Parts: sequence; C-alpha cells; structure tokens
Amino acid sequence: MKIGLLSDTHDYIDDQILRLLGDRDEIWHAGDFGTARVAERLSEVAPLRGVYGNIDGQDIRVLYPKVLRFEANGLDVLMTHIGGYPGKYHPDIRDQIRANPPGLFITGHSHILKVMPDKNLNNLLHINPGAAGMHGFHKVRTMVRFSIDAGKVRDLQVIELGKRS
Repeated sequence: MKIGLLSDTHDYIDDQILRLLGDRDEIWHAGDFGTARVAERLSEVAPLRGVYGNIDGQDIRVLYPKVLRFEANGLDVLMTHIGGYPGKYHPDIRDQIRANPPGLFITGHSHILKVMPDKNLNNLLHINPGAAGMHGFHKVRTMVRFSIDAGKVRDLQVIELGKRS
C-alpha cells in the first residue's frame, strides 16, 4: 500500500504535489488544509484520509475529525494535527497514546519535518511531514511518501518541494 502524507498546505496545492501523489493508493493529510478546495483536489488523485487543523474552518471540520484512528494494511495508525512527538506528546492525546500505542502516530502543526521512533512505547513510529504550503516560518516545503507492507512502514522518502516563496 503506497501512501502520500502531507500537512499544513494552508490552501496551497500545486501540480508538483499532485504529480508526486499520482501513484499513491491513498493520500493522508495531517491538518491545516486551509480550504475544502485542497481536499477536493487531493481526492481527485487518490482516496483521502485526514484530520482538521487549528486553522481549518467548518468546511473542513464537517468532513474530517480532530483525531483519526484506523488500520492500513495491518498497521494501526493514529493521526491528529496537534500531537507533539515522542517525549513531548500534547496533553490532548498523550493518555490515548500511552494506553494503547499505535504503530504509527502522525501529526502536523509544527511545520517541522520529523521521523522518529518512540522506543518507550513499543517502537511507535512518529511522522510529521512538515509543511507543504507557502504559509508559515518554514523555509523548505516538504512531504513524505512511504509504503505499508504487512503492518510495517517501508521505503520512506522525504520529499523537498522547494523553497517557500
């Protein structure tokens, strides 16, 4: 199963992003879509899963939850926009992670790309794909692609989309 993961588009989507997602089985968005237009364009490329972020309005919040937990090809996935990272989980999600750790925990919000295991929680893998949009303090726009095979993340690629203008 091939996944394209992005976050913090802030109402920005371009042909490069859509092209890089073209061969994916699913697209996952970790919040701050900006508008439903971004979700619509992504959904035209592949099935879309997502969560709303702090800047998203009702047009996104009626379509996507704050927290999403699901199984993908044998992998237990937990996604939320503001979630922190290993050692510094956000209070809104910390107890849920500790009580029932997923195999993969995905967040956005910080605009800082991170891929790191939590060795204290059954080697949970945390991914924040950084920011794919133009709004924010980040200098380089990023996203992540990977495969899931029998419950394991494989072939993870960090993709730099270019500088923020």
